[in-house]
Amino acid sequence: MNSFKALTKEELKQMSDSKETKTIKKGESIFKEGDRVNGVFCVREGVSKLTKMSDNGRDQIVKLAAKGEVLGQRSVITSEKTNLSATALEDMQVCFIPKTHIESSLQNNAFFTNAVLKHMANDLKFADDTIRNMAQKTVLQRLAETLLYLDKNFGNDDEGYLKLVLTRADIADVVGTATELLIRTLTKLKKTQVISTDGKRIKLEDKKALYNMAEGI
Repeated sequence: MNSFKALTKEELKQMSDSKETKTIKKGESIFKEGDRVNGVFCVREGVSKLTKMSDNGRDQIVKLAAKGEVLGQRSVITSEKTNLSATALEDMQVCFIPKTHIESSLQNNAFFTNAVLKHMANDLKFADDTIRNMAQKTVLQRLAETLLYLDKNFGNDDEGYLKLVLTRADIADVVGTATELLIRTLTKLKKTQVISTDGKRIKLEDKKALYNMAEGI
């Protein structure tokens, strides 16, 4: 959901006039946990991972943000340091909109304020669901969910493989497990022909089986 759709044409023009377009290379940071951001980042092209450092020093990927997503809204509105890190998973184009324009629209446009609050509420629900899944679901269930999520949200390439290619470590960080256990679980799915692989690429051969796994059926 993009809160900026609730802005007036004049507000959009002001933000467009003030925005700064940036190229973020694969692996580069957009912002780090604990930073103070003076504006929001709109994803124009590419995908980033939003991560949270856990108590054991491991990054947990809490969300993948693609084209149309807005990053940093919560920190701008609350004037707090960022509680997540954002890192490019591939080369990205983002536009940066200064905080002053966001604050002005929050004060003068009730529709925009409402849209931002709904966006934050959705993020909280997503975080609650992630926490519950981590506590209640097995690694196999969470991996099946993750593969189906990647298929639904990012699609496939011309050969039928998942278009968004993640490292095994990144998939493990999404699932919330050790890389070694993630690789063993992928191998089990390959042996039962639920998935096939080509290097880092993954193809979903039996989506129904994955859905049943994700639901614990």
